[in-house]
Amino acid sequence: MSDTEQELMSRIHQEISDSLGYDGEISLQREEAIKYYYALPFGNEVDGRSQYVDSTVQDTIEWIKPSLMRVFASGDEMVKFTPHGPEDVKAAEQATDYVNYVFTKDNPGWEILYSWFHDALLQKNGIVKVWWDEYSEEKREEYQNLTEEELNYLLNNDSIEVVEHTQEDSVYNGAPMITHDVVIKRSNYDGRIKIENVPPDEFLISREAKGIQDARFVCHRVKKTVSDLRVMYPDDDFDVGELGAGYNEEVYNAERMARYEFDDSFAWGGGMNETGEEALREYWLHESFIKTDYDDDGIAELRKVCSVGDYIFSNEEIDKVPFVSITPLKIPHKFFGMSVADLVMDLQLIKSTLMRNLMDNAYNQNFGRYAVLEGQANLDDLLTQRPGGVVRVKSPNAVMPLATPPLQPESFQMLGYLDEVREARTGVNKNTQGINADALTSHTTATAVNAVMTNAQSRVELIARQFAETGVKELMYCIYELLVKYQDKERVVMLRNEWIPIRPDMWSDKMDCTVSVALGNGSKNEQMQHLSQMLQFASESMRGGLPIVTVDNMYNLGAALIKAMGYQNVDDYLTKPPPPQPDQPNPEAQMKAQQDQMEMQIKQKELEIKAADVQVKMAKIQQEAEKNAVDAQLKAEELSLEREQNRAVAIG
Repeated sequence: MSDTEQELMSRIHQEISDSLGYDGEISLQREEAIKYYYALPFGNEVDGRSQYVDSTVQDTIEWIKPSLMRVFASGDEMVKFTPHGPEDVKAAEQATDYVNYVFTKDNPGWEILYSWFHDALLQKNGIVKVWWDEYSEEKREEYQNLTEEELNYLLNNDSIEVVEHTQEDSVYNGAPMITHDVVIKRSNYDGRIKIENVPPDEFLISREAKGIQDARFVCHRVKKTVSDLRVMYPDDDFDVGELGAGYNEEVYNAERMARYEFDDSFAWGGGMNETGEEALREYWLHESFIKTDYDDDGIAELRKVCSVGDYIFSNEEIDKVPFVSITPLKIPHKFFGMSVADLVMDLQLIKSTLMRNLMDNAYNQNFGRYAVLEGQANLDDLLTQRPGGVVRVKSPNAVMPLATPPLQPESFQMLGYLDEVREARTGVNKNTQGINADALTSHTTATAVNAVMTNAQSRVELIARQFAETGVKELMYCIYELLVKYQDKERVVMLRNEWIPIRPDMWSDKMDCTVSVALGNGSKNEQMQHLSQMLQFASESMRGGLPIVTVDNMYNLGAALIKAMGYQNVDDYLTKPPPPQPDQPNPEAQMKAQQDQMEMQIKQKELEIKAADVQVKMAKIQQEAEKNAVDAQLKAEELSLEREQNRAVAIG
């Protein structure tokens, strides 16, 4: 390891120990929230008394989750991309369909959302990881009796490796012939978008961070076996001894143990391999994203460093951290927000204490307490509770009942008050938890019911909007960016009941993204009511002959109403009108146009004739010029010959 790498690893170790989420206050708070969610004992229980534990945290979270899942996962189109210009309209529609397809079909989108929201509601922040995962597939193929041309064509493919090759010489129709039998291994390299939930206890971030992308340090720590490491880094022939200790104190992280405490799945080994098999030995793999001036150019760059202990498996410069976070109650200027569990944990403790006292009092009233004269009564008879039981005594009044204070109605009022406090803090009440009988009385109007439901859902709607704007939108845009950057091969997928070829590398680098969030049944009902009124107005306008509504307008209104009802495939219910035919020309104008065209054709013919005459005249002039040139040359030659003859006569 070079000095630069040693300095880098020293920096990473320091960042890990100083980071939020590493056995600090945040981790302790999340550990406590997990225990409250599972309604585990508080640790203050007394033998012989009620040990009841209320489930306010679990109830509140489990009532909020269905509303959130209905908001984000009830339709086929979670996000929508909008074009920057008219040239991007088709690509934007395709991006909308394909990004949603990648999230819901290539990845378990519903499960990702469920775990993501659960972590955020319970443990302050939910984390997902999104990246481009490249993979290779190898296929063995056999070919027989190939000609030289066929063999050369096959071997020109770079993805093919010859495993076996035999050559046979033969004679065909008196001519020598060479054939080849080959066994090849064809490698197919491709990639897909991968999305996975990251347990909060596996995620670390620098203390001063306000967001993931601006953080100085982010880390994902996960347990991997030696076998996993060799598969992940096949070109790295590392020695196990270089990895250091296989197990450390992080195995017994309290928050991590709390996640498994409910069903005792963590047990004592914490998932450690006790078989002694080296390939199954587990290590902490730290995938660190750190800003550092590694190349010493004076500018810090973002680097991804994968390491176990001090051993570095990979070290490369990247452009973006592959994590997206959501929090239900964001605290400005901080990364970690507040969870719903943080809002109601104190209520669970108080309700548990009240219920324990009430139950202890009820037990005392049902079974009673007695004053017994020592030695004057049979204690075994007294402690044996059965109908018609007899208690043997030696003297009258040896057993006397003690008065037990009755259950106080103020205690039950207190429990109701605590429910009101929970409602004020979270928005979860009897109206949102189920059907409220009081809300369905004859004197209660539908408007009043909707108003109550809307007010009760306002807190949940705020959480949904927070998730949409700070998490879901960013996740979907990350998918878009990865597709544009890495998917350079055409892929054919089923979109809108059609097989569509997709080439994301042909899309625009930048597009605007909006999240489709339908908040609450009341909002949907109101939307459908408005659309119905608009559709009625448009229909009356068309019947009245007002030129303000077209067939396309009617189709769009009907399609919007169908989608608001929850039906996504509009083509099953409406047929899109064909494009309008072009207007037929006026007969007189058409005749005049034909006459003008004929006149133009005649003039064109006249011009062509004149041009031909000019060409003929030019040809004649050229011929005359050529003839004159030939005559002049002949005369010159005759004069030259005559001079030669005269000179010869004079000499002779």
